[in-house]
Amino acid sequence: DAASVPVDWTMAAISGAAGLAPTIAAVRRGGAVALATKECLVCAGEAFMAEVARAGATLLPVDSEHNALLQALGGQSVDDVERMTLTASGGPFRQWDAARIAVATPEDALRHPTWTMGAKITIDSATLMNKGLELIEAHHLFGIEGARLDVVVHPQSAIHGLVTFRDGAVTAGLAAPDMRVPIAHTLGWPDRLATPAARLDLAALGAMTFEAPDTTRFPGLSLCVQALAAGGAAPAVLNAANEVAVAAFLARAIGFGDIPRLVEGALEDAAGHGLTRAPDSVEAAIALDASARALAARRLPRGVVPAH
Repeated sequence: DAASVPVDWTMAAISGAAGLAPTIAAVRRGGAVALATKECLVCAGEAFMAEVARAGATLLPVDSEHNALLQALGGQSVDDVERMTLTASGGPFRQWDAARIAVATPEDALRHPTWTMGAKITIDSATLMNKGLELIEAHHLFGIEGARLDVVVHPQSAIHGLVTFRDGAVTAGLAAPDMRVPIAHTLGWPDRLATPAARLDLAALGAMTFEAPDTTRFPGLSLCVQALAAGGAAPAVLNAANEVAVAAFLARAIGFGDIPRLVEGALEDAAGHGLTRAPDSVEAAIALDASARALAARRLPRGVVPAH
């Protein structure tokens, strides 16, 4: 219904795979679509981008990392890019050891150090699965292969994305961690709007630190990288299984460490059930999502009913 309203600009911000159909409806109407639902591209990247091209729509990323990459790219060709880097805060468990992470509670995982967000994305940030999903999103948004994408942990969340060009120059998108900044960028596109958002004060910040992500403690990131490399149905299966796992964790039906294990198992099961082909339409993506959720649900403890 919202997508049928004759407007010039639509914000797509329905969390999870549930946002796919209404976002595609908005895309098909044309105009500008500000995308705050990364799962649209994770579930149906190729089909989704084909719809964007067919409708002549303008797709503007709202995730702070992808918005920063768009700004840092500065209109230059992706052919000139050597690497795009997304930053991650590291989440609430950045300094926790593996044993402590394994028994983390929903309350622990929901205490994000930087951002105030919904429960699902906050849990994804704690597992670093969110950053992996963002790599898949960046691949489709910018038409850049996974080998030229990476992640760096940056706890201060002042730099949101960096673009390294083939001549060695690096541009970065910096801002205070305030979602009004990327939202205003997409609202005003291609112009700029004044906002009351906090200004980044580098002197007050004092220092910025960076570290490589630890994929041993946070295997969710590796699973996303592997799914991106595998292509086909893998990203959609991964996303569906993760949604099932996160809902089960929030319901205290599984432990925090079970989230990546369930996702990995679902990916293995999908290959065995022939779920390997990338969806060629939105309808196919929705059907694939349902099948993948059913597979993931089989890995839940007996008696646990998956959330929808």
